[in-house]
Amino acid sequence: MDTSFNQESGIKIYHELMANKVGDILLVSSPYDAFIMEEEGRLSNRIIHEYKGLNLSRPPRLTWVSSATDAFERLEKKNFDLILAMPSLDGMDVQTFGEKVKQQYADLPFFMLLHNTCDISQYLCMENKTAIDRTYVWGGNADLLLAIIKNFEDEKNVAFDTKNANVRVIIMVEDSPYHYSSILPVIYKQIVLQTQSVIDESINEEHRLLKMRGRPKVLLAQTYEEALSLYETYKPYVLSIFSDMRFPRNGTMDENAGFDLLRRIKKDVPDLPLLVISTEERSRDLAYRIPAVFINKNSANLNDRIKTFFVGCLGFGAFVFRLPTGDEVARASDLRAIEKLLPEIPDESIVFHAKNNDFSRWLLARSEISLALSLKPYTVDDFPDPKTLKRFLIDSIRARRRGTRQGQVIEFDSRKFDSDTGFMKIGNGSLGGKARGLAFMASQIKQDDELIEKFPDVDIHIPQTFVIATDGFKMFIEDNNLAKLLESGQDLTDEMVVKAFIQAQFPDWLKNNLKVYLEHVNYPIAVRSSSLFEDAHYQPFAGLYKTYMLPNSDDRLDMRLDRLIMAVKLVYASTYMKAPRAYAQSTMHRTEDEEMAVILQELTGIRHDNYFYPSIAGVAQSYNFYPIAHLKADEGIAYIAMGLGKIVMEGGKTLRFCPRYPQFLPQFSMVEDILENSQKYFYALKMDVFPPKNHFLSNPAEDPTLAHLELMDAVDHPIVRQLCSTFHVQDNRIRDVYSDKGYPVLTFAGILKYNSFPLAQILAEVTRIGSRWMGSSVEVEFAVNLHADGSRKPEFSLLQIRPMGRYKQNLKVRITPEDQEKAFCYSVHSLGNGEYKNIHDLIYVDPDHFDPAKTVEIAREINKLNALFNESQKKYVLIGPGRWGSSDRWLGIPVAWNDISNVGVMVEATIESIKADPSQGSHFFQNITSLGIAYITVSDNTEDFIDYQFLGRQAGTTVTPHLKHIHFKDGLYIRVDGKTSRAALMPREPASEPVPMPDVPKIDSAG
Repeated sequence: MDTSFNQESGIKIYHELMANKVGDILLVSSPYDAFIMEEEGRLSNRIIHEYKGLNLSRPPRLTWVSSATDAFERLEKKNFDLILAMPSLDGMDVQTFGEKVKQQYADLPFFMLLHNTCDISQYLCMENKTAIDRTYVWGGNADLLLAIIKNFEDEKNVAFDTKNANVRVIIMVEDSPYHYSSILPVIYKQIVLQTQSVIDESINEEHRLLKMRGRPKVLLAQTYEEALSLYETYKPYVLSIFSDMRFPRNGTMDENAGFDLLRRIKKDVPDLPLLVISTEERSRDLAYRIPAVFINKNSANLNDRIKTFFVGCLGFGAFVFRLPTGDEVARASDLRAIEKLLPEIPDESIVFHAKNNDFSRWLLARSEISLALSLKPYTVDDFPDPKTLKRFLIDSIRARRRGTRQGQVIEFDSRKFDSDTGFMKIGNGSLGGKARGLAFMASQIKQDDELIEKFPDVDIHIPQTFVIATDGFKMFIEDNNLAKLLESGQDLTDEMVVKAFIQAQFPDWLKNNLKVYLEHVNYPIAVRSSSLFEDAHYQPFAGLYKTYMLPNSDDRLDMRLDRLIMAVKLVYASTYMKAPRAYAQSTMHRTEDEEMAVILQELTGIRHDNYFYPSIAGVAQSYNFYPIAHLKADEGIAYIAMGLGKIVMEGGKTLRFCPRYPQFLPQFSMVEDILENSQKYFYALKMDVFPPKNHFLSNPAEDPTLAHLELMDAVDHPIVRQLCSTFHVQDNRIRDVYSDKGYPVLTFAGILKYNSFPLAQILAEVTRIGSRWMGSSVEVEFAVNLHADGSRKPEFSLLQIRPMGRYKQNLKVRITPEDQEKAFCYSVHSLGNGEYKNIHDLIYVDPDHFDPAKTVEIAREINKLNALFNESQKKYVLIGPGRWGSSDRWLGIPVAWNDISNVGVMVEATIESIKADPSQGSHFFQNITSLGIAYITVSDNTEDFIDYQFLGRQAGTTVTPHLKHIHFKDGLYIRVDGKTSRAALMPREPASEPVPMPDVPKIDSAG
């Protein structure tokens, strides 16, 4: 076959490439998922920057619906090229929806986007696999959607484009939805960057853009047979093959399939560059034998390694204003740039683009759907002259950009700073998960005033928020080459991270903008993390990153700026700390892929003497994992405390109640219970403390601006008197009003019993509405200001909203009476769903040797035993007393993520010396449930039990002063029934035949 053609004919053929385009996509998801795509504009920005230079004359249009019913209505009225569906649908599960689509539209591609890697096996193992054409794992990164669209178009166009223009082909062989969802965006990004860099500079702009359509195509194969077929079909055009080592061959998983495939191809084409991407180090030697380049998928700098392969082995977006002749007049990368440029653009250019519908098409690509639709009905003939048309465009864009649509995120402009703006953003990157949730809630509250109308006497709002987008973090990391820290692996300590980040140079442009910000605000500031992964569905990274409080009270602006920059650096540094790295490993994320935005938020509170804190802070959840008595799971649960919410998020002593029944307080059933379970201390911000830089070098985990105040020491604060009851020793009674003649007891009686402030009703509404908007159960963080003098309306501040990590409960698990009889651990208060069959190890705290004063030492011992599983990545059962992960060492064992990163099942037991409420209000608990780790509570009721005598008879493979590690040769059989909340743990082997793990040392607390 003659593959040569001259430049002129080649340019013409490029007009015909990528003829099959994705024009219309039906997105079926919850409102929250659609909001991410529209509000952040990340998908749209990437489309505008890249599509004109890749393959599209117009970007694809996204049509969003929130239910299967709405989807079928749209399908009847319009032809779509592709359906993208997420599991959080209203009224029908995604598998059933896919089956019904295929029944009516057999040829319509149906792709599923999963939030959670834990769901992959469940959906892929369903009997009917034909309904879903391909499954991807969605982690909130818009690059994946681009990759999905490009890959789908590549498959449709590859036959024509290779035959007619010699377009190159890269074949990727990968069967794991998680891995190809992660790697495909990286490949496409590098293809775009590298292809642009080698375009012939002698041709004009139009020809360069057209020629870019000839970029290499990427084809995905998931089996040996598919890969070999693609190779044979497109052999003359294959540029490279990227392959895993282990994938299916002849219907079964074959660990050498990749080796055999690449060796065969290498023999056929000796000079063809090959890349092996695998999680198994054993594949490195196999790759060299082929020979091929090897990259470990778990590499801390995977993206850079792939980029190096493109550059070393393969050689390798704005709105453009044009005149009718095709000459470029100007470029605009965003709405603000268009608004500024429009007055200077020639009239003939505006008319030219309006006639071609370029403005609305460009806006649709940026997910500026409402603005695009507002422009689309108009034509050039609707305006008397070009100047009127131009003014209409400017006014429409200005109205959209400057917040006439309520709840909008406003771009920060240091020259036109408006201190009354509620939500500002600096930078073009992502808002991050936490800020995204806040922006979503702000927009919904403004559009739907149901909540505000229902409580007219309460000021319900989101505190003024300023977000430093993720591109600030990326620049800070790149300019200071901080990513190299990740190469240290397990040797990287938190102290090393903090030192490197504090000493790093802060970007001047960001420093200047922060200075303008501080010139206009004089309130205390909460500097909070908002990473890309944070608050994501099912893997929320909750509470793993740092928050710092700033008094912002110094008279010297330079000192306030210095401390703010320090706090931002410390939040950035928390991205690389041990706990987030351990959690990322558990979720199959890579730390190098994490991007950190930072929220600067007005701190809710009132000043009392030299301290600043809110009257009440807490968290409310729309779903209660542990309903008791007459409570129902979907009635939710709330945890409240006086002062800053740190005590709630760290699992300290707080007041727990159901918003529907605020007077039902099991913790406060008797006087003794109230005295034992009530909050004894609270956190407040010190208004006169300004820590030096060197403090954080030696104490990175401690925020010196926070005060730990005993309740008895703050009785002169008005809010303490307002929220407290009084214990009278002489008659052993607690009265619901404060009195100097007794001891203060924090009961919140005035609010929960006498409804002096409608907290319970507000929380019930907020969680109900939030669940409807997000399409899932939600967790809301809030703070309340009560003005004792009545000078102002009480304030209810929404600080954060995120989807809850609830277990999927559609797998049928049955626990029989025989299972209960065989079990050494049984519970009727369990979280999780499924059968855990591949766990052979159990670690438990020996109750006979347990000392509540030694919980910190026990946490260190757990860390050492956990490290024994790092290499094998096997899971184990962990049993201990009280709350796991509590910051209060007297309520449980204060483990962090890096202490338990390999745990598979957790059991918290109630013992006489520690009786703590279930820990579902803490960040730690939120992350546990989101990872799909079974969480079992063994209470002191008559049904629950742990047979410690059975465990004591087993030979311990590792023993510490407080722990015993048992290895069961044939494994453990663990069943958790999510519908009944029951769980049973049973040995698969005879109790008399324990087999120890070889060569495991004895470990003491000192290490």
